[in-house]
Amino acid sequence: MLRDARMEDVKAIYQLLNHFSEKGLLLARSLSALYDQLRDFKVYVDEQNGVERVVGICSLHISWENLAEIRSLAVDESCQGRGIGKLLVSSCVAEAETFGITKVFTLTYQPRFFEKMGFASIDKKELPHKVWSDCINCPKFPDCNEEAMVWKK
Repeated sequence: MLRDARMEDVKAIYQLLNHFSEKGLLLARSLSALYDQLRDFKVYVDEQNGVERVVGICSLHISWENLAEIRSLAVDESCQGRGIGKLLVSSCVAEAETFGITKVFTLTYQPRFFEKMGFASIDKKELPHKVWSDCINCPKFPDCNEEAMVWKK
């Protein structure tokens, strides 16, 4: 089930982000930052034996007047390949459209996934400097090899 994130999801979001951050695939976020940005997040919840578990997360971060970023996409390894990531990204892109945002980008190590979702590679220099504020806290800065991609309608 896809839904907006709730307060009780923050620790599960934090755990998923940390898991993939330790593998060098995502930028970790502090609990404080997650509480600050909770409204940005969508979660996918899997229910087994009456117990709900957050197994997928993604956020849409509005950066500027007509610019938003898909970030923090993560799906528990045991649930990958079920279309959860695609559903999360599609939901965030649809939300951007409801705000009238026409330029949605991502920085990713998984370009093939995003190509299938309608994103195309761009030069990082095409993005405004404002989007790099999180990069300063990344251990890979300034030698990041994430690929910049923009959503094409």
